[in-house]
Amino acid sequence: MLETDLLPVKQRPSVADTEATRAVEQDEEIRNMTEEQLIEGINRLRKERNAVILAHNYQLPVIQDLADFVGDSLELSRQAAQTDADVIVFCGVHFMAETAAILCPDKKVLIPDPEAGCSLAATVTAEQVRRWKERHPDAIVVAYINTTAEVKAEADYCCTSANAVKVIQSLPPDREILFLPDMFLGAYVQRMTGRRMYLWPGECHVHAGIRPEDIQGLFDRYPDADLLLHPECGCISQCMYALAEGELPADRTFVYSTSGMVRHVRTSPAPTHLVATEVGILHRMRKEAPHKRFVPVKEDAICEYMKTITLPKVYRSLRDMVYEVTVPPEIADRARRAIERMLEIV
Repeated sequence: MLETDLLPVKQRPSVADTEATRAVEQDEEIRNMTEEQLIEGINRLRKERNAVILAHNYQLPVIQDLADFVGDSLELSRQAAQTDADVIVFCGVHFMAETAAILCPDKKVLIPDPEAGCSLAATVTAEQVRRWKERHPDAIVVAYINTTAEVKAEADYCCTSANAVKVIQSLPPDREILFLPDMFLGAYVQRMTGRRMYLWPGECHVHAGIRPEDIQGLFDRYPDADLLLHPECGCISQCMYALAEGELPADRTFVYSTSGMVRHVRTSPAPTHLVATEVGILHRMRKEAPHKRFVPVKEDAICEYMKTITLPKVYRSLRDMVYEVTVPPEIADRARRAIERMLEIV
């Protein structure tokens, strides 16, 4: 059940001209470095700094290739919590680096461009959550990991697309649930768990743009393919209905987080995969299963925030130790509780 009268939500932030972009363009050393020299410099600096580089599945191919670990939000949270490195360079968007800083208060967490935001995280503020909680004082608040630290601090549990169903299934059946901020993921979780939830009307602009019409006819064009859907997709409710009605083949349609998709392509006998998520995942899939064909359901499903992280910015981040991500202790302590409760479940 959507509750919309607490809106308006924040506008989608722009990354057309960021401070970090201007800094590398004006940096004489970086301007004169080749890609090979930048990679060599990054490798030297990460050893000197005892740094680990974590990259999300949607990052540019060159960033994925040099990272120590590539994964989805849940996997990166676990890697951050377990690392013995002194420095974490987070190649992702800002809320991910915040999560690492919350889980690793003794580490220095850097993000190469602090303006690498998230259109989904921008749809809800901590003040809006507090107002929502006032309407439902006995409800359990479940915040998707794609939220700011301040919003996580207002939540009882966090979740990712990989574990949202398990988190909801673990909650007492007699309690109301406020689920935020992704309405498409929330609708999917409702259907999978049978739990009635109040849903915040937020969306990822990239996934929301993947519509049912993008999927229509794909199975006819690729009869040997299976379909991999991210639960944030704007088509997810219609696809779940189509599955129930037999309009989509149940044995060839799967809903996964990005890392769930990667695991699937490793083991599935299907030679072709139709991929409904941000196209950055295709690079990792092709590395994991080079003998297969991967077809993006929407070729322009590109997150400009993920692509804000570039090789020159990673080099500058390690060279100058910028930009450090910190979370005020009073916010971090409350947000950490919600994140750790999630990690205990999965």
